[in-house]
Amino acid sequence: MSEEKDKPTPKSIEEILKLIARGETLTETQQKQMNDYKFWKTQPVPRLDEAIDSEGPINGTLTPADIPDEPLPLLDSFEWSDVDLDSEAEVEELYQLLYEHYVEDRDATFRFKYSHEFFKWGLKPPGWRKEWHVGVRIKETGKLVAFIGAIPITLKLNKSGKLIPSVEINFLCIHKKLRSKRLTPVLIKEITRRVNKVDIWQALYTAGIILPSPVSTCRYTHRPINWSKLHDVGFSHLPPDKTKSSMAAHYALPNSTSTKGLRPMEKRDVQQTFDLFNKFQEKFDIVQIFELEEFEHWLLGGQSSDVASKVIKTYVVENEDGKITDFFSYYLLPFTVLDNPDHSELGIAYLYYYASDTSGSDQYKLRLNSLINDALITSKQFNVDVFNCVTSQDNTYFIKDAKFGSGDGFLNYYLFNYKTWPVHGGIDKQSKEVVDDQTSGVGVVML
Repeated sequence: MSEEKDKPTPKSIEEILKLIARGETLTETQQKQMNDYKFWKTQPVPRLDEAIDSEGPINGTLTPADIPDEPLPLLDSFEWSDVDLDSEAEVEELYQLLYEHYVEDRDATFRFKYSHEFFKWGLKPPGWRKEWHVGVRIKETGKLVAFIGAIPITLKLNKSGKLIPSVEINFLCIHKKLRSKRLTPVLIKEITRRVNKVDIWQALYTAGIILPSPVSTCRYTHRPINWSKLHDVGFSHLPPDKTKSSMAAHYALPNSTSTKGLRPMEKRDVQQTFDLFNKFQEKFDIVQIFELEEFEHWLLGGQSSDVASKVIKTYVVENEDGKITDFFSYYLLPFTVLDNPDHSELGIAYLYYYASDTSGSDQYKLRLNSLINDALITSKQFNVDVFNCVTSQDNTYFIKDAKFGSGDGFLNYYLFNYKTWPVHGGIDKQSKEVVDDQTSGVGVVML
């Protein structure tokens, strides 16, 4: 029951297979998904119908010496190109590629509007490697027409205690006119080759569609901040039994926060917040393990000294004794609004990491709801119109009370070359509805 627009969600591969069995003709989108499915069947990932009976690498016999030194061949008109994120000109090229050719909603009404700062934050954490920012250019013109990025991460499966050196894959984008060239499998194989050469064999990635085979599935939820604007641009719809004024009033927020000791996080808070976070993360099944330097990068926004331009916003709660008891964070990723005479942009916030040392289930739920309500309030100063989160972490403890509405989109989490037990994603397995007040198993947040 959503009144919001989500990322596109083509039919699942199971439904497409049923269409094929009935002899029906697939749409272009469905045919692409079927081709993707055939590709993934060749990769070290669990089959869709595979019962997981053990945990560990699928292919654990290779070494870097077994991996070719040379890049995969491309069609003659294309060439590989590492995208240099220290070059403003090349960052602008990446921005233009993703702006024009990355994810759009079904009606092509909205587009992600990544900033240069976002790429530097999201693709240059400690340990980043230039050769993992993989581009494809047209030889004749030098135009950037495809990209895939990887960053180093360490995953931990808390139930078994296993640490998994990995990469996070993101920003896979192909120019719309080149989607028939089957560049996606080549990009995936090439980034895999480059990562394998430094002795890393696992990866974490997400997709809105079903591929072989999700570790977990979360649901998108949305909390309107400026409902009137969302309605004006077609993001939110007016229920038949409501008025515009009643909807705006329903989502109205106070002008000031309520948590005593709440303030923006500073560099001096990093160690305390880091310790709080690590303790909090023990409750989830799959988490990312950060070094202190990494944690500072992700929560304070990297090397930029321009506070206003930082895409990540982090707040801590400091008590009278100087102890950090709680924190929350969210990042900003606006949408461009297309073909609307009154609005050109939507301000979007995405919940990132948070933690609290509050104990007791009732007290914890109250505390978390209070913190998230303050997060919503603080987001108004950054011109946020809608605040998004998925049903990971402990988000189901506040989704209902904080007036988040379930969206139509789902986020599937995948592990490359690793089998693990299914992880609870905060939704009912059959109905896909949010399961209130239940800790999910997903403690890792991806951009």
